[in-house]
Amino acid sequence: MMGPPWSRQPPAKLRAGSQGRAGQGAAGPPSARGQAGLLPSSGGRGGGRQRGAGGGCCPGRAGRPFHVCKRRRTPRPTRAAFLAAPMAFRARGWRPPPPPLLLLLLWVTGQGAPVAGLGSDAELQIERRFVPDECPRTVRSGDFVRYHYVGTFPDGQKFDSSYDRDSTFNVFVGKGQLIAGMDQALVGMCVNERRFVKIPPRLAYGSEGVSGVIPPNSVLHFDVLLMDIWNSEDQVQIHTYFKPPSCPRTIQVSDFVRYHYNGTFLDGTLFDSSHNRMKTYDTYVGIGWLIPGMDKGLLGMCVGEKRIITIPPFLAYGEDGDGKDIPGQASLVFDVALLDLHNPKDSISIENKVVPKSCERISQSGDFLRYHYNGTLLDGTLFDSSYSRNRTFDTYIGQGYVIPGMDEGLLGVCIGEKRRIVVPPHLGYGEEGRGNIPGSAVLVFDIHVIDFHNPSDSISITSHYKPPDCSVLSKKGDYLKYHYNASLLDGTLLDSTWNLGKTYNIVLGSGQVVLGMDMGLREMCVGEKRTVIIPPHLGYGEAGVDGEVPGSAVLVFDIELLELVAGLPEGYMFIWNGEVSPNLFEEIDKDGNGEVLLEEFSEYIHAQVASGKGKLAPGFDAELIVKNMFTNQDRNGDGKVIAEEFKLKDQEAKHDEL
Repeated sequence: MMGPPWSRQPPAKLRAGSQGRAGQGAAGPPSARGQAGLLPSSGGRGGGRQRGAGGGCCPGRAGRPFHVCKRRRTPRPTRAAFLAAPMAFRARGWRPPPPPLLLLLLWVTGQGAPVAGLGSDAELQIERRFVPDECPRTVRSGDFVRYHYVGTFPDGQKFDSSYDRDSTFNVFVGKGQLIAGMDQALVGMCVNERRFVKIPPRLAYGSEGVSGVIPPNSVLHFDVLLMDIWNSEDQVQIHTYFKPPSCPRTIQVSDFVRYHYNGTFLDGTLFDSSHNRMKTYDTYVGIGWLIPGMDKGLLGMCVGEKRIITIPPFLAYGEDGDGKDIPGQASLVFDVALLDLHNPKDSISIENKVVPKSCERISQSGDFLRYHYNGTLLDGTLFDSSYSRNRTFDTYIGQGYVIPGMDEGLLGVCIGEKRRIVVPPHLGYGEEGRGNIPGSAVLVFDIHVIDFHNPSDSISITSHYKPPDCSVLSKKGDYLKYHYNASLLDGTLLDSTWNLGKTYNIVLGSGQVVLGMDMGLREMCVGEKRTVIIPPHLGYGEAGVDGEVPGSAVLVFDIELLELVAGLPEGYMFIWNGEVSPNLFEEIDKDGNGEVLLEEFSEYIHAQVASGKGKLAPGFDAELIVKNMFTNQDRNGDGKVIAEEFKLKDQEAKHDEL
């Protein structure tokens, strides 16, 4: 009798050892107090109860969380109730007015006889029409059973049926609550077994019968289907059918868990399933949020473990059921798979997988990290991975840019280190979760630190070799030729001039390389070898170089300086190596027409350089330098220079060329 999703109101607390009332049968929710089905929203940072939503065992009380429903009092039996009661019921010592079926309930007091074919009394005949393949338990005297039946006379006329009431018959066996024939016929039955029972009059209602209902000396036929067995001495039964090889932690009282389950009755009828809702059931254990049997049955489980928990009704929903889908006096079977486990007092846990032998620096609050990670739930379900995006996750640590557990777990790492960080939900995404991360989920991050730096870092220079004569050092304006290998901090090679077979040539201080490289090449002598480490704010910054250098990457350059050509003084693109002719304009104006064209100017400058009388700034395009010098002299921009326009640098400080 399945209905809408389970009430979010908590079902009634149960009295231990409660016994059934004959003829009762109800239906209701599963093993939780205070949540939808077995699946509430988590509350607090460690998960919690569902607030709001009405229905369940306390209709009309929506929005009042955590209350416990009061048990409804069972009304005194009426004549109509007895007319609806099963014919097999019997109670001693009561003398009410004589409606016909009431007489049926009070008749026989005889001793039980053996089952025909299974004992010595051939009058009681039992036909086992269906016996299940598995029968872990059979009915014994003193057990409580729930069963369906159809009662007929030998001619097939029906006189009673539990199916017509849509409720099982619930009763103790062997305690005089049934006619003697039925008390004996039920012994030895399995759940889901079907028996056809022929009961003679002396083991039924005898020579008197029940006036108007069962004639005297009637043989009664019962078609019985057993649904449930339990005993008041039963305890919770646990059968673990899968346990993971590694079990570092088990459920303890006050832990918060996330699990999937199927809830069935003993006959296999499904009454609820978290799988159908595609959402785990999230709850605390051992603090009264669950029915007592479930509280006990979950203790000691590992994440990944699967077990079957069988709960007798007095540790579940007792004699009243839940008023909806679980009948009174029903044993419950939960097939549970534990996905997650934590305690609100948990902090993060760190397991170092790989720690480099050399660890010159560890991360601190305020550092900027680049790392790869796989993010999984405790059961191994992958929810995110930087590897799948082929890009590191880049962030500051200790400043609230990541969840608190990761902020803490990323402190103290080395470059190249691999570690596992387990983050409880109150230090992760809490009860709400995020995206495909469920609420109240423990998170597992397997990280690999690629690099880190601090915004206050400058470049780092380590000199590995200097030649004996290292007196001439590089400076701004010098023209350098050098080889290099460029890599990331984790050793990933980005570029190499050695592989290309040619040097890299620059003018130092001219902006031809990133600022950190410009700084790293200064005061270096020819033949020297050094390693320069450049933080991203002195390298390629947050953007990096598409397809070549990752954003925010620390760069490592292994450099060897091969050649150094001294540059010109700062601000000059051409200098004279000797005295400047006092008739410089006339020497340039070879045709003597008082005008110098670009061709004349260029020819003259190149001649001075060739003769050693002048020098152009090294490392630049000579023609471009000469053209710029001419343009600076051609002050009116008419394409020619006259004597009045022509000035040397000491005559016109704002010009660099002469």
